[in-house]
Amino acid sequence: MSVQSASADLGELMERLGRNAAAAASVLALAGTEAKNAALSAAAGAIRAGAPRILEANARDMSAARAADVTSALLDRLALDDRRVESMARGIEEVVALQDPIGTTAAAWQRPNGLRIQRVRVPLGVIGIIYESRPNVTADAGALCLKSGNAVILRGGSESRYSNAAIHACLGEGLKSAGLPVDSIQLVPTTDRAAVGYMLAGMTDYLDVIVPRGGKSLVARVQQEARVPVIGHLEGNCHVYVDRDADVRMAQSIALNAKMRRTGICGAAETLLIDRGCIDTHLVPVIRTLLEAGCEVRGDAAVQKADERVHAAAEEDWFTEYLDAIIAARVVDGVDGAIAHIARYGSAHTESIITGNQATAERFLQRVDSAIVLHNASTQFADGGEFGMGAEIGISTDRFHARGPVGVEQLTSYKYVVRGAGQIRP
Repeated sequence: MSVQSASADLGELMERLGRNAAAAASVLALAGTEAKNAALSAAAGAIRAGAPRILEANARDMSAARAADVTSALLDRLALDDRRVESMARGIEEVVALQDPIGTTAAAWQRPNGLRIQRVRVPLGVIGIIYESRPNVTADAGALCLKSGNAVILRGGSESRYSNAAIHACLGEGLKSAGLPVDSIQLVPTTDRAAVGYMLAGMTDYLDVIVPRGGKSLVARVQQEARVPVIGHLEGNCHVYVDRDADVRMAQSIALNAKMRRTGICGAAETLLIDRGCIDTHLVPVIRTLLEAGCEVRGDAAVQKADERVHAAAEEDWFTEYLDAIIAARVVDGVDGAIAHIARYGSAHTESIITGNQATAERFLQRVDSAIVLHNASTQFADGGEFGMGAEIGISTDRFHARGPVGVEQLTSYKYVVRGAGQIRP
């Protein structure tokens, strides 16, 4: 087959996906909560019943990934086991339990002339989601888009192609059993990278928004090339600040969890900031806790003095999202020093302060301009499921439309419904 004919075939495929999604979206916009929940409940059941097939498919993906010598962080994101499959099913059921936002009234008022005005939530339409590695995104994204009345076109990474297909088949079973269009959730059935280009620039007649979920290069490309609105974040350069009034054991526990629980997720801490006012009491215990857990620490001069195993940090370390067992550490002049550091080097994702001083905590929470700010809690809570949102498509650091975890409510827009009694404008 010639390059030209292959391109034409891909274009025809993507056009067909777009047309099917648009048709499904018009049905979903009017679908009742009961039908959507029935589809999701059936999909969760299908995932549980299909766990052996899903794990078999994932084993194929993992084998290929190991042969390609991918990073340990990618392998962790790609891997499925019984627990993670069950977590996917439970996540869908948690979406079922959420209130259906579609048709709800966000605000209502009456004008002096008698006009009654409502702001009512409606679906966005057709959502394109481009993601890498994590097969669970297939389930999470499909469930969230369906509950919020949106059709979705999923383009997963080639490294998870078999896992994604197995999970997508379960979602299709759920849609079919509930009598909803199976094209409500479509998976791009090719690993051809040109498909991403079509989604970004060639499907403006069908896609209403694109959500990227993956590495920096993917997200940067989407933000640069997309011809429709984008919801997402470029980097997760997250910070933990240990204040002079922090409980030292709490500081050790939170810093360790924030960095090492799962190093490859966007909510993993990448920089540790220590108040100069507590370096004699807090610095050594916290740094040693990380080092003894197998974390490489790259620090400034003060941190290097705390332990000979600490490497010297370079300027670029303060900007770096490692997604690995590495953390940059620096001593700062109190909470204002921490706030200033985060403003200069942070990516506006997630930051945490550890302190027993409520006034200091409030200063940090109010002045740090990130999508998520926490007090005395791990940055690894930067997750829609942990926020009670059932699941999430990702974390947004945008300031328009959605910010923070993107769940059901964030996948809606609104329209104004105005009711009158014959009024005309003078």
